[in-house]
Amino acid sequence: MKRIFKIYFPFINAGMQETATYRVNWVFYILGSVLGCFVSYFIWHAVFLSGSGETMNGFTLPQMIVYIFLIFLTSTMIGSDAAWAVGEEVRDGSIAMRLIKPVSYNATFLFQELGNKLLTEMILVVPLIAGLEIVRTLITGSLQFSVFNLLIYLCSCVLAYLINFFFNICFGFLAFVIKYLWGANMMKNCIVGFLSGAIIPLSFLPETLGRIFMILPFASLNYTPVMIYMGVYQGTELLYYLGLQVFWALFFFGLSKLLWVVSVRRLSVQGG
Repeated sequence: MKRIFKIYFPFINAGMQETATYRVNWVFYILGSVLGCFVSYFIWHAVFLSGSGETMNGFTLPQMIVYIFLIFLTSTMIGSDAAWAVGEEVRDGSIAMRLIKPVSYNATFLFQELGNKLLTEMILVVPLIAGLEIVRTLITGSLQFSVFNLLIYLCSCVLAYLINFFFNICFGFLAFVIKYLWGANMMKNCIVGFLSGAIIPLSFLPETLGRIFMILPFASLNYTPVMIYMGVYQGTELLYYLGLQVFWALFFFGLSKLLWVVSVRRLSVQGG
């Protein structure tokens, strides 16, 4: 473990330096996401006001507000640009330089992103959780915060990030075949956003369709961590969904290893 850390620490450091160097870009990205949250809030607020009851598919308006902002926080924590990064390196030919280094191709992306995540989460997580709990307390009239739910939520986010990262690595290997991944990556982001509950909660879908989507890996990205934080999953149900996250993380890790062996044989460098 010490040897692995010594080898890959420079990549963690590079990720932190990249975020610090391009901090204006990072700030505008966060502001854009926050703006999207408020747009979603006003849309759902209008939907609930137009409804006939106080609940909608098991959600009250305060719960929906919490859900919206938790989705923003979770999406920021587990987000991965691995597919885009692989595609760009194939397109401009810089992948050739990475391939000659005596390190794991996948691990270099992972540790570089971890450096980015460490800096981002040190800045965002505490103030966002605190602000969210203050708002939830004001809305409901009582303190809803649970340390246990927060800790399990953070563990779930780690698993969700690993699923997302290795899924994106697998998707990024398509660039070895189709050469340019931008359009396919945009389509993938839209589909994953819907299937993960980032657009609407999965409980709003028809029952049979919702059950199918809950088994798929995408629900483990956003919906599962958010439901854990909100205290919806308890006991055996909680263990089941955490176990499902572990399964999908291991599945995509193994798949990424297999696809790497197959894909690298089809690599033809375009630039560099």
